[in-house]
Amino acid sequence: MSNFLPALSDSNTGILSYINAVNKIPSLEYDEEYSLAKRLLDEQDVFAAKKLVESHLKLVVKIALSFRNYGLPVVELISEGNLGLMQAVKKFNPEKGFRLSTYAMWWIRASIQEFILKSWSLVKIGTTAAQKKLFFNLGKLKRRIFSAEGRDINSDDYKFIANELNVSEEDVAEMNVRLKQDRYLDEPLGGEDNDGGYLIDIIPETRVNQENLIANSQEARKRKSMLYNSLKQLNEREQYIIEARKLRESPLTLEDLSVHFNVSKERIRQIEEKALEKLTSLVKLQAVEV
Repeated sequence: MSNFLPALSDSNTGILSYINAVNKIPSLEYDEEYSLAKRLLDEQDVFAAKKLVESHLKLVVKIALSFRNYGLPVVELISEGNLGLMQAVKKFNPEKGFRLSTYAMWWIRASIQEFILKSWSLVKIGTTAAQKKLFFNLGKLKRRIFSAEGRDINSDDYKFIANELNVSEEDVAEMNVRLKQDRYLDEPLGGEDNDGGYLIDIIPETRVNQENLIANSQEARKRKSMLYNSLKQLNEREQYIIEARKLRESPLTLEDLSVHFNVSKERIRQIEEKALEKLTSLVKLQAVEV
């Protein structure tokens, strides 16, 4: 289905052109959507799949932009969201009685969230469900406090935030320090438009005892060690690109790295993608050996 999509480049002009293009694609009426979905389901009609995907690309853009304060290129968020949309179209059954947009939004968000979690270093995010929930919601609550009172959060707010997200005050304090390390996370981009929440909001969170906390801490150290051991096995250029793009407090752009290595931005993106795949395999191999 990837050839269904309009061209998408990582320049500001390219992104705006893409957004303008997908916004011009008309939405489907219920009867037309049902008919196309049935044809895809019953006959594997490629034209029907193309129409369903194209008519919902604007939904991907809307959802992707709500995640743009996590320090990752919008073009990559949209690309990952498009993959989620295509999976949703493949699995959509119109007989269930709801619209494709309602079904697809969860696939799109899940795809983007998975990409964000994989892109951030293990050191910055943490590994528990509670930490992931806090990661995706703390910025939103901070903007709410800033809008109401014109200030950043302080230690007096930790109890309120902990109650809102059903986590400990210690978790809030620790995550606030981590998020402040990246300048993108506190920028008030997009406001409070995403009232529907995220998939990660509904992940069940269970209070952990001290024994589990110690185990989680040991696991985090082990994962960090595997990550950096794996990094050492990449070549010099791959190490530089991964560290510059994923592990710095202020990540470099594709443009910055293309100038540094005197190659195109697309070439940098390809090297980064292959290096991440190699890194993931190396980490998994270490996990199996352990």
